[in-house]
Amino acid sequence: MPTRRILRLTGSDTESFLQDLITNDIQGLNDGLVYAALLTPQGKYLADFFLKRDGDGILLDAAEHLADDLIKRLNMYKLRADVAIESTDMNLQRGTGSSPESALADPRHPDMGWRMYSAAPEQDDGTDFDALRVQHCIPEAGTELTQDSYILESGFEALNGVDFRKGCYVGQEVTARMKHKTELRKGLRRVSVDGTAPVGTEITANGKPAGTLFTQSGGHAIAYLRFDRASGEMQAGEATVRLTD
Repeated sequence: MPTRRILRLTGSDTESFLQDLITNDIQGLNDGLVYAALLTPQGKYLADFFLKRDGDGILLDAAEHLADDLIKRLNMYKLRADVAIESTDMNLQRGTGSSPESALADPRHPDMGWRMYSAAPEQDDGTDFDALRVQHCIPEAGTELTQDSYILESGFEALNGVDFRKGCYVGQEVTARMKHKTELRKGLRRVSVDGTAPVGTEITANGKPAGTLFTQSGGHAIAYLRFDRASGEMQAGEATVRLTD
């Protein structure tokens, strides 16, 4: 089954509807893909996705396992707005080599290559995207990103996934407070891993909980850490973990 579902939003209120909901500025669509998230009113993660202009509509590229709940949530917020939301028969193609003419750059990081949408089956060019995600500490829905995640702890500012000048959106107050009034004490970081441990293994430091180990590649991994305990050698099951970034 495809790992992504491509939705299409149409109607005269589509842009203003999205602008009032998502973490990023919809005006970025004038320059290419926009990466954004939908949050709860308490500022916690619900879904992340890419947006692209498509004629008189906007394509929304989301993880397949999030799509049904995302549609329900968007319809809940729609009320009487002139917005229609439907699944399409389009699929994602992506790669890091030469890009097709209609492809657009992944806005999260230049090394993440390009994304394109068509009726062709979902495919990529063989790139090890998990290795790239680990290299640049880029989270993925269902692994590093869960309903307990806060987007600033998950690196969305560095990934061009949040705009602090666009005005209000769902969860904006909590996100802005975390940005301007507090110092992050937890978050995703790249670590080295000596040994192996399953995704979701607890990381401990001096016998105390220090975080969770996630995607691993080439002796490194993405980990969610308590910064006050993330020093020296840490343990994740039988593996030894060290903070590298």
